[in-house]
Formats: sequence, C-alpha cells, structure tokens
Amino acid sequence: MAARISQFFAVRTTAGRELDVALIVENRARVLQEERGIDTRSIIVPPGIKGYVFIEAPNLGSVYPLITDVKYVKRGQLVKVKPEEIERLVKPKPVIEMVNEGDIVEIVRGPFRGMKAQVVSVDRNKNMVMLSILEAAFNVPITVPGDYVKPVKKGGG
Repeated sequence: MAARISQFFAVRTTAGRELDVALIVENRARVLQEERGIDTRSIIVPPGIKGYVFIEAPNLGSVYPLITDVKYVKRGQLVKVKPEEIERLVKPKPVIEMVNEGDIVEIVRGPFRGMKAQVVSVDRNKNMVMLSILEAAFNVPITVPGDYVKPVKKGGG
C-alpha cells in the first residue's frame, strides 16, 4: 500500500488562542479517526507565530470537520502551505546567525556565564564569537562558541 501524500493547511485563529484551538482539534481528530476514519497527521503551533495553527492532512475535506464550530477559529478560506515553509517556521535559527559585530550579548555558559559582552567578531564557519566583556575592568577579548551567547541588544549602544 502506497503512503498517501500529506498537505499542510493554515487555519486562522484568534491571536493568543492557538494552543486552545490545537487541543480542541486534537480531540476532534481522535474522535473522527475512530468514527469516520478521517486521517489527521499533525497539528502544529509554531513558536512566535500568532493567529495560526497548521494542520497536516491528506486533503482539505479532512480539515473542515476538525475546525467547524471551534470558538477561536476565524472563518475564511484555508490556505495550503508548502512543507518547506512549515519547516522554516519550526526549525530554530542558530544563534550564530542572529549576532553581528557590535551587538550586545549575554554569556549563558562557561566561566563568564551571566556577564554581558559586546561582539567584536563572528566566525560563522567555525561557530565562534569573539567578545569584549563589558563588566571587566580592562578590555580582554575572549572567544566562545556561538551557542554560549544570547542576543540582548542590536548595534552596540
């Protein structure tokens, strides 16, 4: 038996109620799977995306029974979304891609943990960041792995 192709559909929701909608849809999906054999593969609530829940199903007809009469689902046409776009929404962006020279960062690991520093240079290939600790009495540049820092402020000011 060949695997059926999945499609992703964006469901518009009330902002801040995405998780509520996902939980209601999940319960309905379980019931409809048992009663009618409607197949729902996943329900995605991406972090940082307000007002949308994404449902993976074989076709549009499988999604409508899940969202009909759900309080926080906004009416309107469902939008088909490419799998690559979903992946981009849920895959975390590496910290090294978010920091630039001059940015202020907080060191979250290692012996300098908890200190704030300014980025002197970034080597994206080696995943290393050279920092100048702001709280030090004199300027001593240190080099740490990119995942040891958390961006605090853009631009160095």
